[in-house]
Amino acid sequence: MTRSMYKWCAATAVALLLAGCGESPTGDSTTGSAALTKEQVGLTLPDGEAMTGWKQSFQPTAVEMDELYRSQACPVNDNAGCENSRFFGAAAFQRENPAASVTFQIVAYDSEEAAQEAYDVLWDGYYGNQVGLTGQKAKTLELGPIGDEHDARLGTSGFHGEPGAVTQTRVGTTLLWTMEKAAHKGDIDEDGIRDLVSMLAKRSQQAQNGNEPSAALNG
Repeated sequence: MTRSMYKWCAATAVALLLAGCGESPTGDSTTGSAALTKEQVGLTLPDGEAMTGWKQSFQPTAVEMDELYRSQACPVNDNAGCENSRFFGAAAFQRENPAASVTFQIVAYDSEEAAQEAYDVLWDGYYGNQVGLTGQKAKTLELGPIGDEHDARLGTSGFHGEPGAVTQTRVGTTLLWTMEKAAHKGDIDEDGIRDLVSMLAKRSQQAQNGNEPSAALNG
Protein backbone atom coordinates (compact mmCIF):
# COMPACT_ATOMS: atom_id res chain seq x y z
CA MET A 1 0.00 0.00 0.00
CA THR A 2 1.38 3.43 -0.90
CA ARG A 3 2.51 5.88 1.73
CA SER A 4 -0.02 8.51 0.66
CA MET A 5 -2.91 6.14 1.41
CA TYR A 6 -2.12 6.26 5.12
CA LYS A 7 -2.22 10.06 5.30
CA TRP A 8 -6.02 10.04 5.00
CA CYS A 9 -6.58 8.57 8.44
CA ALA A 10 -3.40 9.86 10.09
CA ALA A 11 -4.89 12.97 11.71
CA THR A 12 -7.82 11.05 13.13
CA ALA A 13 -5.74 8.09 14.21
CA VAL A 14 -3.08 10.15 15.98
CA ALA A 15 -5.65 12.10 17.98
CA LEU A 16 -7.82 9.14 18.86
CA LEU A 17 -4.97 6.85 19.82
CA LEU A 18 -4.09 9.36 22.56
CA ALA A 19 -7.38 8.34 24.17
CA GLY A 20 -8.65 4.94 25.23
CA CYS A 21 -10.04 2.40 22.79
CA GLY A 22 -13.70 1.60 22.23
CA GLU A 23 -15.45 -1.73 22.13
CA SER A 24 -17.19 -3.91 19.51
CA PRO A 25 -20.75 -4.78 18.22
CA THR A 26 -24.02 -6.96 17.89
CA GLY A 27 -28.02 -6.11 17.44
CA ASP A 28 -30.94 -4.96 15.01
CA SER A 29 -33.80 -2.40 14.01
CA THR A 30 -35.38 0.59 11.98
CA THR A 31 -36.47 3.94 13.59
CA GLY A 32 -35.57 6.41 16.34
CA SER A 33 -33.19 9.33 16.80
CA ALA A 34 -31.91 9.15 20.37
CA ALA A 35 -28.74 10.94 21.41
CA LEU A 36 -25.99 8.32 21.69
CA THR A 37 -23.75 7.66 24.67
CA LYS A 38 -19.99 7.34 24.30
CA GLU A 39 -20.30 3.57 24.62
CA GLN A 40 -22.92 3.46 21.86
CA VAL A 41 -20.68 5.52 19.56
CA GLY A 42 -17.89 3.00 20.11
CA LEU A 43 -20.23 0.13 19.32
CA THR A 44 -21.57 1.85 16.20
CA LEU A 45 -18.11 1.93 14.64
CA PRO A 46 -17.46 -1.33 12.74
CA ASP A 47 -14.90 -3.78 14.07
CA GLY A 48 -12.92 -6.50 12.29
CA GLU A 49 -15.81 -8.94 12.48
CA ALA A 50 -18.13 -6.54 10.61
CA MET A 51 -15.51 -5.65 7.98
CA THR A 52 -15.12 -8.87 5.99
CA GLY A 53 -12.08 -8.67 3.72
CA TRP A 54 -10.50 -5.77 5.62
CA LYS A 55 -7.91 -5.64 8.39
CA GLN A 56 -8.27 -3.28 11.36
CA SER A 57 -5.64 -0.50 11.40
CA PHE A 58 -6.61 0.54 14.93
CA GLN A 59 -9.41 -0.42 17.27
CA PRO A 60 -12.70 1.51 17.04
CA THR A 61 -12.39 4.44 19.44
CA ALA A 62 -14.94 6.85 20.94
CA VAL A 63 -14.12 9.94 23.01
CA GLU A 64 -15.90 12.88 24.59
CA MET A 65 -15.85 15.89 22.29
CA ASP A 66 -13.38 18.54 23.43
CA GLU A 67 -11.13 21.16 21.83
CA LEU A 68 -8.71 18.57 20.43
CA TYR A 69 -11.38 16.42 18.84
CA ARG A 70 -13.36 19.38 17.54
CA SER A 71 -10.23 20.34 15.61
CA GLN A 72 -10.17 16.84 14.14
CA ALA A 73 -13.87 16.51 13.29
CA CYS A 74 -14.65 20.15 12.41
CA PRO A 75 -11.31 21.61 11.29
CA VAL A 76 -12.47 24.85 9.62
CA ASN A 77 -14.09 28.16 10.61
CA ASP A 78 -13.37 27.91 14.33
CA ASN A 79 -14.69 24.32 14.48
CA ALA A 80 -18.05 25.25 12.95
CA GLY A 81 -20.35 22.24 12.78
CA CYS A 82 -19.33 20.84 16.15
CA GLU A 83 -21.81 22.93 18.16
CA ASN A 84 -23.88 20.74 20.48
CA SER A 85 -21.75 17.70 19.64
CA ARG A 86 -21.18 15.20 22.45
CA PHE A 87 -18.85 12.46 21.21
CA PHE A 88 -16.43 11.72 18.39
CA GLY A 89 -15.48 8.28 17.13
CA ALA A 90 -13.23 6.78 14.46
CA ALA A 91 -12.05 3.44 13.14
CA ALA A 92 -9.66 2.63 10.28
CA PHE A 93 -9.13 -0.44 8.10
CA GLN A 94 -6.91 -1.52 5.23
CA ARG A 95 -7.27 -4.08 2.47
CA GLU A 96 -4.54 -5.82 0.51
CA ASN A 97 -6.22 -6.86 -2.73
CA PRO A 98 -6.97 -4.45 -4.25
CA ALA A 99 -4.95 -2.21 -1.93
CA ALA A 100 -7.14 0.36 -0.16
CA SER A 101 -7.70 2.08 3.19
CA VAL A 102 -10.88 3.40 4.76
CA THR A 103 -11.56 5.59 7.77
CA PHE A 104 -14.96 5.78 9.47
CA GLN A 105 -15.88 8.80 11.59
CA ILE A 106 -18.89 9.61 13.75
CA VAL A 107 -19.93 12.81 15.48
CA ALA A 108 -22.81 12.29 17.92
CA TYR A 109 -24.96 15.36 18.67
CA ASP A 110 -27.35 16.05 21.51
CA SER A 111 -30.34 16.32 19.14
CA GLU A 112 -31.45 15.62 15.58
CA GLU A 113 -31.78 19.37 15.00
CA ALA A 114 -28.12 19.93 15.93
CA ALA A 115 -27.01 17.23 13.49
CA GLN A 116 -29.20 18.76 10.75
CA GLU A 117 -27.73 22.21 11.32
CA ALA A 118 -24.18 20.87 11.16
CA TYR A 119 -24.71 18.86 7.99
CA ASP A 120 -24.25 21.51 5.28
CA VAL A 121 -21.66 23.38 7.34
CA LEU A 122 -19.36 20.37 7.37
CA TRP A 123 -20.03 19.02 3.88
CA ASP A 124 -19.76 22.36 2.11
CA GLY A 125 -17.01 23.70 4.34
CA TYR A 126 -14.69 20.69 4.52
CA TYR A 127 -15.57 17.07 3.79
CA GLY A 128 -17.06 17.63 0.34
CA ASN A 129 -13.74 19.13 -0.77
CA GLN A 130 -11.51 16.21 0.19
CA VAL A 131 -11.39 14.51 -3.22
CA GLY A 132 -10.41 15.92 -6.60
CA LEU A 133 -7.16 17.17 -5.10
CA THR A 134 -5.08 17.01 -8.29
CA GLY A 135 -7.31 19.32 -10.30
CA GLN A 136 -9.55 16.56 -11.67
CA LYS A 137 -13.20 17.22 -10.93
CA ALA A 138 -14.74 14.83 -8.41
CA LYS A 139 -17.79 12.82 -9.45
CA THR A 140 -20.97 13.05 -7.36
CA LEU A 141 -22.29 9.62 -6.41
CA GLU A 142 -25.91 8.65 -5.83
CA LEU A 143 -26.06 6.37 -2.81
CA GLY A 144 -29.75 5.49 -2.89
CA PRO A 145 -32.02 5.43 0.20
CA ILE A 146 -29.41 5.62 2.96
CA GLY A 147 -29.90 7.69 6.12
CA ASP A 148 -31.89 10.92 6.46
CA GLU A 149 -29.61 12.80 4.07
CA HIS A 150 -26.31 12.02 2.39
CA ASP A 151 -23.65 13.18 -0.07
CA ALA A 152 -20.81 11.34 -1.74
CA ARG A 153 -17.97 12.13 -4.11
CA LEU A 154 -15.46 9.96 -5.96
CA GLY A 155 -12.31 11.54 -7.34
CA THR A 156 -8.57 11.71 -6.78
CA SER A 157 -6.94 11.90 -3.39
CA GLY A 158 -3.19 11.99 -4.00
CA PHE A 159 -0.57 13.79 -6.07
CA HIS A 160 -0.39 10.94 -8.58
CA GLY A 161 -4.10 10.70 -9.25
CA GLU A 162 -4.82 7.88 -6.80
CA PRO A 163 -8.58 7.38 -6.41
CA GLY A 164 -10.41 8.51 -3.29
CA ALA A 165 -14.01 8.68 -2.12
CA VAL A 166 -15.66 10.61 0.69
CA THR A 167 -19.22 10.29 1.95
CA GLN A 168 -21.23 12.09 4.61
CA THR A 169 -24.51 10.77 5.97
CA ARG A 170 -26.89 11.94 8.65
CA VAL A 171 -28.78 9.32 10.61
CA GLY A 172 -30.93 10.92 13.31
CA THR A 173 -28.61 12.54 15.85
CA THR A 174 -25.36 11.45 14.18
CA LEU A 175 -23.21 12.55 11.27
CA LEU A 176 -21.21 9.74 9.69
CA TRP A 177 -18.29 9.70 7.26
CA THR A 178 -16.47 7.12 5.18
CA MET A 179 -13.16 8.22 3.64
CA GLU A 180 -11.61 5.69 1.29
CA LYS A 181 -8.32 5.71 -0.63
CA ALA A 182 -6.82 3.22 -3.06
CA ALA A 183 -3.48 2.75 -4.79
CA HIS A 184 -4.65 2.51 -8.40
CA LYS A 185 -7.48 3.77 -10.58
CA GLY A 186 -10.41 1.36 -10.51
CA ASP A 187 -9.54 -0.04 -7.07
CA ILE A 188 -12.52 1.80 -5.53
CA ASP A 189 -15.91 0.92 -6.97
CA GLU A 190 -19.28 2.58 -6.44
CA ASP A 191 -20.99 -0.54 -5.08
CA GLY A 192 -18.23 -0.95 -2.50
CA ILE A 193 -18.64 2.67 -1.39
CA ARG A 194 -22.40 2.17 -0.98
CA ASP A 195 -21.84 -1.00 1.03
CA LEU A 196 -19.56 0.81 3.49
CA VAL A 197 -21.94 3.76 3.87
CA SER A 198 -25.01 1.55 4.23
CA MET A 199 -23.37 -0.59 6.91
CA LEU A 200 -22.34 2.42 9.02
CA ALA A 201 -25.78 4.04 8.65
CA LYS A 202 -27.54 0.84 9.71
CA ARG A 203 -25.26 0.50 12.73
CA SER A 204 -26.02 4.07 13.81
CA GLN A 205 -29.76 3.49 13.43
CA GLN A 206 -29.56 0.27 15.43
CA ALA A 207 -27.75 2.11 18.24
CA GLN A 208 -30.33 4.94 18.25
CA ASN A 209 -33.06 2.31 18.51
CA GLY A 210 -31.38 1.04 21.69
CA ASN A 211 -29.97 -2.13 20.09
CA GLU A 212 -26.39 -3.33 19.79
CA PRO A 213 -25.18 -2.60 16.24
CA SER A 214 -24.82 -5.77 14.17
CA ALA A 215 -24.84 -4.64 10.52
CA ALA A 216 -21.87 -5.98 8.60
CA LEU A 217 -20.48 -5.79 5.07
CA ASN A 218 -21.61 -9.32 4.27
CA GLY A 219 -25.23 -8.73 5.24
